[in-house]
Amino acid sequence: MNELLRIERHLPAPHGLAPSLLARAAVLSLPYAERCRSRLRTALADGREVALFLPRGSVLHGGDALVAETGELIRIEARPQALAEARSDQPHTLLRAAYHLGNRHIPVELGTGYLRIEADGVLEDLLASLGLHVLRGAWPFEPEAGAYAGGHRHGHEESFHEDHALARATYVLYEPRAGSNPVQHRPTPLHLTPHDPSHDHRHEHPHHHVHAEPEDGLHD
Repeated sequence: MNELLRIERHLPAPHGLAPSLLARAAVLSLPYAERCRSRLRTALADGREVALFLPRGSVLHGGDALVAETGELIRIEARPQALAEARSDQPHTLLRAAYHLGNRHIPVELGTGYLRIEADGVLEDLLASLGLHVLRGAWPFEPEAGAYAGGHRHGHEESFHEDHALARATYVLYEPRAGSNPVQHRPTPLHLTPHDPSHDHRHEHPHHHVHAEPEDGLHD
């Protein structure tokens, strides 16, 4: 029986390793959810079992490298998985879609003229209703980091100012000005009041959360 290979060192790209060296390295191919786990028991493409003991909050991306306790180099590949791709040639339509997905804490991959999310019928209907053309396929998933780097934080307070600035720059809601013609509106930025740590984070919209699994042990 082969001994379990222990991995504790992560070299995020760009790491400066020679392409020829990476080309000869063993391959670890993982979907996005498993690339977000710092404790994981899995197998390399050659069948050898490995155990990841990475710093908490580590997220692996295609092209990253790992170093095993033996000194062996391992290349990370983002495994293709079932995704929904929403396309539009209208930047404002894409911004509205990104806003609504971000407001639901959904990891989103941004590309030229498209957004990608993990396949979800409800969210796909939402994107279609916003005017995007939605199709399903299998692609490597590399969502934006930002608020999702290191796992989902249920409270926004740590990234409030960064998130608010992005929301303000990309999408503005409007409400009637008091005492004015109802047809006239003024811009009203979202979430202008900083979050109180005691805030219970209830919203009017449905939430889709991905909760990290316990990291004090390995999981098959």
